[in-house]
Amino acid sequence: MKIYHGGYIEIESPKILKSKFPKDFGDGFYCTELKEQAVRWANRYDKSVVSVYEYTPDKNLKTLVFKEMTEDWLDFVVTCRSGKKHHFDIVIGAMANDQIYNYISDFIEGILTREQFWVLAKFKHPTHQICFCNKKALKTLQFIDSKKLK
Repeated sequence: MKIYHGGYIEIESPKILKSKFPKDFGDGFYCTELKEQAVRWANRYDKSVVSVYEYTPDKNLKTLVFKEMTEDWLDFVVTCRSGKKHHFDIVIGAMANDQIYNYISDFIEGILTREQFWVLAKFKHPTHQICFCNKKALKTLQFIDSKKLK
């Protein structure tokens, strides 16, 4: 399966990066199966590059897949964004984009109830992300190419 990473440089050899700010699925190397989404990620920077990989799933890795935004997905994202670690090698699912992230923040702070979160979130376009959480997971990726956007 082809997947994409949008950023400001080509990344032939991905690494697990620790972020200052907790992310949806914790620390890791994030990609998507949606090329358009990778382009949006890349276009946040003055220079933008989309790197392309072949992803070959490994049944020996602990992989968590959220097929859609569910209660379990919300609880997992809240836990990760609170800085807590998980035991998965790869996590796949919807991304809490900027608007959804704001709703999650409001939910964490008690401004929104769980029910209010879902009413607001259901109108947002689906997104997709794959978080490769450790070096074992990165071995499932093979760099193919990259394209400079600007």
